[in-house]
Amino acid sequence: MAEKREYRMEELARLAGITVRTLRFYRERKLIPPPRREGRIAWYDDHHLNRLRTITALLERGHTLSGIAELAEAFDHGRDVGDLLGVGAPTEEEPVHLTPEELADHFAGEATPENLAAAMELGYLGTDGDEIVHISRRLLDVSSALVREGIPLAEVLGAAKQVRTHADALAELFTGLVLRHASEDDLPRLRPLARSVVEAELSLALDRRMRRGGDRGPTDPSGRT
Repeated sequence: MAEKREYRMEELARLAGITVRTLRFYRERKLIPPPRREGRIAWYDDHHLNRLRTITALLERGHTLSGIAELAEAFDHGRDVGDLLGVGAPTEEEPVHLTPEELADHFAGEATPENLAAAMELGYLGTDGDEIVHISRRLLDVSSALVREGIPLAEVLGAAKQVRTHADALAELFTGLVLRHASEDDLPRLRPLARSVVEAELSLALDRRMRRGGDRGPTDPSGRT
């Protein structure tokens, strides 16, 4: 394990590429956590250095200090990765580790404290030290693609909450079906069958929905065909 490094204020500012005055300002604004005190000497560590580099990167991306402070508070009070993923929980999803600025890049202009809190409440996001963990690369890619198509992230997360309810119901349906005729040990082996049924039914449902839209014909802004 690497030895924990600590820095005095002047060295930390130099490594972060900022002035001591700026560092003091960030500390007063509570953008970084308090240092460890040893008498009159303040000691900072790599957590402070990473946070300062994140602040610089977010500022370069157009975020305000007030917005960064709200994001930092949300990160500091978010669930850690252990709570997010559980211990030994079976999953086919690949978690993704992100820095705060990488998350901001995925959702340019949409990574607000409100959206962050909603994603954490859904269990999509957790924290791991100075990094953020998204529970699923597939969900991260899909949600960021929808945002790039012009759909607000708040609405994407709202839809995800509804999907979660239906997905839980489908999981209960499939589990009940299997347990009536097999054992719980068979669930991991039969799990891909459940996914295939849901994917096929959703595909057919989208076909039906698009046919209904085509049957109505084009509409003008007033809604008349």
